[in-house]
Amino acid sequence: MITKKTKQINDAEFFLDNLLGGPATFGGLLHSIRLCQEISQTDFAYKLGMSRSQLCDIEKGRKIVSPKKALEYAKVLKHSKILFLQTALQDQINQVYEPFEVHLKKAA
Repeated sequence: MITKKTKQINDAEFFLDNLLGGPATFGGLLHSIRLCQEISQTDFAYKLGMSRSQLCDIEKGRKIVSPKKALEYAKVLKHSKILFLQTALQDQINQVYEPFEVHLKKAA
């Protein structure tokens, strides 16, 4: 069953994929949010509780974020937990070059 919230998340993913020219990465997601908020990398990193260099590594795809951290960042930034978690998990799968897509829905 597709709920209104699931449709909104799918619409957001589709929009991001088109905007970024391909599937969203967690680093790309954070980078886009930071640019939309017009905040420096240093200030955004502070907001997330990490160093600027850590944020840079995540944004550039050099470091992968754990699901636990993805949920923490979603809470801090007041964004969709499902989208953040799904994107972080997809990055992990992409890292091992497996042709799978991650689609999450909230458990009942």
